[in-house]
Amino acid sequence: MNRASKLVSAFAAGIVVSTILWPDGRASGETVRVNGIEMYYEIIGEGEPLVLLHGALLHTGDTWKNVADDCAKNFQVIVPDLRGHGATMHPSGEYFTTKQIAFDVFGLLDHLGIDTFSAMGISMGGVTLLHMATQQPDRIDSMVLIGTAGYRSADGREIARSNDPYAIPEDQMRRLREIHKHGDQQIISLMEWSRKAADDYQDINFTPPYLSTIRANTLIVHGERDRRIPISNAMEMYEAIPNSFLWIVPNGSHVPIRQFYEENFIEVAEAFLSGQMIPGRNKNIN
Repeated sequence: MNRASKLVSAFAAGIVVSTILWPDGRASGETVRVNGIEMYYEIIGEGEPLVLLHGALLHTGDTWKNVADDCAKNFQVIVPDLRGHGATMHPSGEYFTTKQIAFDVFGLLDHLGIDTFSAMGISMGGVTLLHMATQQPDRIDSMVLIGTAGYRSADGREIARSNDPYAIPEDQMRRLREIHKHGDQQIISLMEWSRKAADDYQDINFTPPYLSTIRANTLIVHGERDRRIPISNAMEMYEAIPNSFLWIVPNGSHVPIRQFYEENFIEVAEAFLSGQMIPGRNKNIN
């Protein structure tokens, strides 16, 4: 099978509490108790650790499966389901923040004995990485931020407020039931959480001076036609984060790597994470 075909087709107290398979039936992961939740995660491959953090609502660790399979050739890939998503429940049902998710991921990595690592994050996962990179700057070597906001735009807040948990189209509900493992109440809770997050002005509020403390080499991947996050937001992050690159994906939406650019994205991301792109010499990606 050629590379393109593969892309398209293709451990605090650690207690295994369930067996959960990927949709394609491959090996399941484990759960660990972190910050009051049972956090589900998978590890594939060997090498330097690479953490993959998914986005919100329609995303779980499963979102990464093609990317994870490819990266596992060169990295030890750690893919968790983040708080409230997939096989990881948020038992209290209370509102939580991406800052809390960052503490969860640090707890998982501490349990696994992982000090420094590289990472990629989509949307909410990217915001989680911003929290991690500013909370403990020395732990992240390199990170890739995809469709990530330094702050919420007015349009992004309105989109989040429109998530009515009791008016989900049936085709979307079927998809949500496939990826979230704890039933309809989990899905309703996630939609309610999204609406509450629209009115949170503290959790996602990364000012340029704050972003300037990030030490990780950073690749910012942003869709030209992202309705949630304007390009100006990505540009401000690029200007503020010292060792950063910016890739504006032509005609790309909020998660541009899922469209026509997946193969290109994996190649660029792997080159970046492997240190083949040197900040200051080739900062822009055309």
